[in-house]
Amino acid sequence: MKAAARLQAVKDDWETGGPVTLDDALTYNRRLWTILATSVTSNDNPLPDEVKQNLGSLGAFILKHTFDVMSNPSPERLTTLIQINRNIAMGLRGS
Repeated sequence: MKAAARLQAVKDDWETGGPVTLDDALTYNRRLWTILATSVTSNDNPLPDEVKQNLGSLGAFILKHTFDVMSNPSPERLTTLIQINRNIAMGLRGS
């Protein structure tokens, strides 16, 4: 949720700028997903292989989209990252 909140803050304050910069929010998101994708796809992770593959693929998509946003920034392009982060967080919380 923290990554989604940072990205949302950047999107909301796109025109005026705010306390969170785009670079800071994307760097935080990239680090989060690198850790998540690495740990979930680890050989010693007990998750079923299909779940590991799906989360690994989602992590790869997130990282690619993050770099795409860095190279061509716009507030609309943050929506995908925000929604995925929120949905994963809700799923992990059991919501």
